[in-house]
Amino acid sequence: MFSSCQGITSYNPSTLQMTPFSLCLPVTRPLSLSLSLSLFRLFFFSLTQTLTEPAIFARETSCDCLAPHEKLTIAQARRGTPVDRPVRVYADGIFDLFHSGHARALMQAKNLFPNTYLIVGVCSDELTHKYKGFTVMTEHERYEALRHCRYVDEVLRDAPWTLTPEFLEKHKIDFVAHDDIPYSSAGSEDVYKHIKEAGMFVPTQRTEGISTSDIITRIVRDYDVYARRNLQRGYTAKELNVSYINEKKYRLQNQVDRMKEKVRTVEEKSKHFVYRVEEKSHDLIQKWEEKSREFIGNFLELFGPDGTWKQVFQERSGRMLSYALSPRESPCNSPPRELSPLRSPSPPSPPTRWHSARPSPPTSPKGASASISSMSEGDEDEK
Repeated sequence: MFSSCQGITSYNPSTLQMTPFSLCLPVTRPLSLSLSLSLFRLFFFSLTQTLTEPAIFARETSCDCLAPHEKLTIAQARRGTPVDRPVRVYADGIFDLFHSGHARALMQAKNLFPNTYLIVGVCSDELTHKYKGFTVMTEHERYEALRHCRYVDEVLRDAPWTLTPEFLEKHKIDFVAHDDIPYSSAGSEDVYKHIKEAGMFVPTQRTEGISTSDIITRIVRDYDVYARRNLQRGYTAKELNVSYINEKKYRLQNQVDRMKEKVRTVEEKSKHFVYRVEEKSHDLIQKWEEKSREFIGNFLELFGPDGTWKQVFQERSGRMLSYALSPRESPCNSPPRELSPLRSPSPPSPPTRWHSARPSPPTSPKGASASISSMSEGDEDEK
């Protein structure tokens, strides 16, 4: 039993939060300040080593754990264990074309317990080709991919296909982490069945939408695209295992694609130019319409039926007509004009007959009618 516990926080990548947990120590009295600082330094030093260096390879002979290996239950593991007695969790697989689904499964395994030491077993090419099929990456490439995953503490090369009690005891494994879907292989309906019955199995969740088989399916489906891409990048037809005819076909298709890309670029630039011209034309038309409305409004205001020009014209026409019909007469009592002393008076003009004198033209309709009546009266007297 553990008699003293200290609170420590650990980073949980799945929730992006610091999760508190208790670090239990086998002591019978409260910890001193120096001991607590030493434990914290050891804890954070182990985290730093995990993030800056790749994971170590497991030894084939024995486990490096020197602490007493006591059997733990899931409840005890979740409450916390001493620093020198982490919960040893084992997760195995092929890990071909290492992807985010693999990383998320290992992240879940790493964060199952507060103090977890994650061991990842990677099967060799021989076992994988025998029980599952051909792999894209070699076993050494898969080992290195796992070593550089931040959640992995130790990589076990040439892992067994089926876990035996001797293997679990040799590596002092407390729990095995894997998804809960039955994994039928090597003549068994579920290779983890005996682990589940022993209470050492801890399930993780699969990441939907991505797997190694899905990635290979995409490559096979779009084989021509990737073959053309690699030819364009400098790979030879021999390296790609492509025949002479297919090589010429792929290179011709690459040239056609380049021409299409150039045409598409020209079309996009042309569309952009036309759009700018249309935009400017629209602005010019809008301004022209505004100026036209303004000009028409001013014209109608000046020359329309009730415009200013008509009113001015009517006023001037009325004034001129009134001047023509009734001009102003000179005053009758104007003073006589005096003769200048330097000029002699003109001799009197001889008398003339009244009928020889020409009447002055009438200056008004009333004057004209009066002159006509006087002339008629003169004719009657003469008779």
